[in-house]
Amino acid sequence: MADRVLVTLDGVVRDPDAPLLCADDLAAVRGDGVFETLLVRAGRPCTIELHLSRLQRSAEALDLPEPDVVKWRNAAEVAAKQWGTEAEGAMRLVYSRGRESGGDPTAFVTVGPLAERVQRARADGISVMTLARGHSTELGQTAPWQLLGAKTLSYATNMAALRFAARYEADDVIFVSSEGRVLEGPRSTVVIERGRTLITPPATQGILPGTTQRALFEVAEDAGFACEYAPLFPADLITSDGVWLLSSVTLAARVHTLDGLVMRRSARADEIVSLVDVAVESIGASK
Repeated sequence: MADRVLVTLDGVVRDPDAPLLCADDLAAVRGDGVFETLLVRAGRPCTIELHLSRLQRSAEALDLPEPDVVKWRNAAEVAAKQWGTEAEGAMRLVYSRGRESGGDPTAFVTVGPLAERVQRARADGISVMTLARGHSTELGQTAPWQLLGAKTLSYATNMAALRFAARYEADDVIFVSSEGRVLEGPRSTVVIERGRTLITPPATQGILPGTTQRALFEVAEDAGFACEYAPLFPADLITSDGVWLLSSVTLAARVHTLDGLVMRRSARADEIVSLVDVAVESIGASK
């Protein structure tokens, strides 16, 4: 098992310590590109097809050349094989416009170890604070150039929100719109429980469609859950039976504290964690 992996789109395994980007690559100087992050488990990239589809949509939103899905899939599989089966890994697919001076787009896949926070969040849950996103739920539809539904490399605001929350000893953030509606986390999708109904805000509110949430909904319906896309307010979080932040690497993180309020632990918490595990291992697998 390698401790870090780097594979370019031609399928070549590179030295992860050797320079790869040029100084004028637009990924570095402008954040002009898109990316995907996913879990490597048992030597395979989980939900890879869902991530490749979202990579295509994000690239289209940025007017990047259409990604060659076959090459991306092959590079991801090579990287996962290089990583091995001994431990889970965090895979990134990175696709930028390339050098400012011109040339081909930049494209590569990396795999590295999971952050320490991941296992803690899975096992113990997380504390979360709500923060203003600073825009309306209609912004994504009225100003598509804001790229609200694309997973771009421009993550400075999201990281700033997480650092702000950490100052107040919160693990994560849930963004709220100017109308006071629940949106998403900086790196996650919000899902609440009401009995055996799972609800997440609709992507039309200018949020990134979640791959893990989508995979969960597919298997949860077969397990007797109703799954809905509906607007939510912070009060809906507080009165729910459970609040979850779902993401491709952490998977299911139960919110145990919201803005200082201790949340109840759902009787279905273990079932939801198990369903997420089943979902990421079975939905959107490699063709």
